[in-house]
Amino acid sequence: MVMKIGAVAVMAAVIGSGASAAPASLAGDWDGALAVGAVTLRLALHVHAGPQGLSGTLDSIDQGASGLQIPSIEQHGLSARFTVPQVHGAFSGALSADGDRLDGSWTQGPATLPLEFRRHPVGVPEAKLSRPQEPVPPFPYQDLQVAFPSPGAHATLAGELTEPRGPGPFAAAVLIAGSGPNGRDELVAGHRPFLVLADYLTRRGLAVLRYDKRGIGGSGGDYASATTADFASDAEAAVAFLRSRAEIDGRRIGLLGHSEGGLIAPLVADKDRGVAFVVLLAAPGVDGARILEAQGAAIGRVMGVPADKAAQAQALNARLFAAIEKAGDQAAAVAAAKAILTSAATTAKAPPGSLDQAAAAMANPWFRFFLSYDPVPALSRLRCPVLALWGSKDLQVPPDENAPVVSAALSHDPDVQVEVLPGLNHLFQPATTGSPAEYSAIAETFDPAALQKIGDWIERRARR
Repeated sequence: MVMKIGAVAVMAAVIGSGASAAPASLAGDWDGALAVGAVTLRLALHVHAGPQGLSGTLDSIDQGASGLQIPSIEQHGLSARFTVPQVHGAFSGALSADGDRLDGSWTQGPATLPLEFRRHPVGVPEAKLSRPQEPVPPFPYQDLQVAFPSPGAHATLAGELTEPRGPGPFAAAVLIAGSGPNGRDELVAGHRPFLVLADYLTRRGLAVLRYDKRGIGGSGGDYASATTADFASDAEAAVAFLRSRAEIDGRRIGLLGHSEGGLIAPLVADKDRGVAFVVLLAAPGVDGARILEAQGAAIGRVMGVPADKAAQAQALNARLFAAIEKAGDQAAAVAAAKAILTSAATTAKAPPGSLDQAAAAMANPWFRFFLSYDPVPALSRLRCPVLALWGSKDLQVPPDENAPVVSAALSHDPDVQVEVLPGLNHLFQPATTGSPAEYSAIAETFDPAALQKIGDWIERRARR
């Protein structure tokens, strides 16, 4: 659950109502809370009355998703319904007689959950995310908006370079984000871990470059067709940009990659022996198919998925991954994925409306590369200092599956530290179960002890 940005709209079911008195208008601000397993997500609904009727926006406060458009809201008597196209979600319910409560249900994908909204009291401040680690100006360092060419993307990438005050030359790090359409701050679940990392490391004397992925934010280029190897070429361009600047010491530029960024950093350092150090955070050590298998099993366990359902999902994924890897090209991969999904949907009597979209997503260039890419060869060729960290409660890149493989691959590197940090999740937050559903509810963006470990390690290796 819940707010998956960029999904397609679904139709809400109509709930009838038989009120005879003229109901209150829905126009105004509403507060809601959606229980998703052990996590409660706060919602804010803003309804506006205009010439064309009611419309509005929805905020998922704890996920950092705001201004989700609601093109129209239907109100017939006391019944009400609306869809949120960006997140494949729909609400249907009924207004209370006094007009202050809206009771109903939220539907998203296969899940339908009870959801109640109450009118937001006039004069009471709206609920906001608690993100105490996010830095606020004024900063004790320079914060520069930059742009640099990426020949591989045939585009210019936009980013942010934070530098200590003074003439330099400074040691520097390039931050490489994980999978998905990430901007420079690696926004996830309302957290900006790269913003927090850049601030912390720059305060310790390191210049830090973070950038929007190609086709995202201020960067040009095509995101949809890019693979991990393409994103590696963009990281190479980021290193070249830093080397072109007089205030940066070109001999002391390192890479810090998180999740998929932990696949990319070794690819770059393997080609460029001038890279001074590599930090891998929650980096995969096995191919994508094994990552997703372990991830699905781990998340299913903490979410309480019944064993038989989990086994069915694992078997379906295994068939899909094998068919996609075997396909000779993207068209064949899409066709194979759709055939398997159609069979599964028919067997489970699931609605097949989104099968084309699901098949295309699973067979896109990025996913096909990720499924079969083995990170070990690039890791085994590294000869620069490497710090590799995981959280013990990481369910997305489980450390039991990945840390031993990375450690073995780096065994011939002269300066390596591999460590699993207790109690931390995939984002390096202190966690209860490690489930992604918890990320947004945790106020802390990045564990301070983990930040210090990274900063201390880099400082020792980035000295002149």
